[in-house]
Amino acid sequence: MKRLFSTKVSENVLGFALLVLRLGAGSLMLVKHGFDKLTHFASLAPKFADPFHIGTTTSLALVVFAEFFCAAFIIIGLFTRLACVPLIIAMSVALFSAHKADFFGKGEAAGLFLIVFFVLLFTGPGKLSLDRLVGK
Repeated sequence: MKRLFSTKVSENVLGFALLVLRLGAGSLMLVKHGFDKLTHFASLAPKFADPFHIGTTTSLALVVFAEFFCAAFIIIGLFTRLACVPLIIAMSVALFSAHKADFFGKGEAAGLFLIVFFVLLFTGPGKLSLDRLVGK
């Protein structure tokens, strides 16, 4: 019971918490969003949003790269901080452009993902990651 109310942070517990955060957010992004867009690419491309005026197919390809491939890198903890950048951009566009900054409505999921990927950008992947192994 003392541990529940303790203010001390263990490096091992922090590493495990970041692993859970990476696995949870990365898996949800990859499976629910990225994989769906990847498998339905041809049917989504003609009608996909194009907020930067680079073409709907290119916009969708960039989002698939972020939501599928960058999410996979986050799950395994490789190039984690770098992989967060495209996801932060994609979630910012989703929240502010597609969902008109509706934080408490349709943009809620994008807002939550945006927060998680910012946290991972600032903290890094944690102790239980390939980044840590490569850095040794």
